[in-house]
Amino acid sequence: MRIIPAIDIIDGKCVRLSKGDYATKKIYNEDPIEVAKSFEGAGIQYLHLVDLDGAKSKQIINYKILEQIATKTNLKIDFGGGLKSDKDLNIAFDCGASQVTGGSIAVKEPKVFTSWLEEYGADKIILGADAQDEKVAISGWLEASDNEVIPFIKSYQTKGVRYVICTDISKDGMLQGPSFELYSRILKEIPEISLIASGGISHYDELSQLAELGCEGTIIGKAIYENRISLKQLENFVLEN
Repeated sequence: MRIIPAIDIIDGKCVRLSKGDYATKKIYNEDPIEVAKSFEGAGIQYLHLVDLDGAKSKQIINYKILEQIATKTNLKIDFGGGLKSDKDLNIAFDCGASQVTGGSIAVKEPKVFTSWLEEYGADKIILGADAQDEKVAISGWLEASDNEVIPFIKSYQTKGVRYVICTDISKDGMLQGPSFELYSRILKEIPEISLIASGGISHYDELSQLAELGCEGTIIGKAIYENRISLKQLENFVLEN
């Protein structure tokens, strides 16, 4: 299972939210590049970079941060937040993203998202399926949709989606454990997908539990910033797995 630390960006700074609520913003570091380098220094190869300004404004905003991290590290970056057009997608890839995550676009403009899949391939385009009460949430989690998360993932899996990031919003940033039951059901019903768990990771032991479930990767945010899980522990996990 891949370990994928998260960096969320607001105003060019590394922040975390609780349950996606912008009012709960906490700044952890003024320099996201420094944070990314610390992850790389611990032997981590992947990074989940989220443009929260972009998610709110519905267009890519913090692409310069993406470009700097991609230039100054060898991390493989998946980038999300505000990707709503072909132009945004091109900017993300031009600035060094290895993959991009589309959530809102997959709900609101499925033809556009499907065209991205066809043009760039399933290894480049990740489906973001973020759920509140098992309904897909969009626009930086500020809007709810009528899409139920498992049928939503299934519908895109039939169109060629391979990678899915699923965040249980009620768990995100709460440090109370991930949504094991939801992930178990998703993997039971759609075993073909590469599921990346996100939200709620609070203890090192939860990583092996997610791996046993069959998750392909896990995104870890606040647990790192609040020193619940150390970079040394993550380094050891990477070496052992």
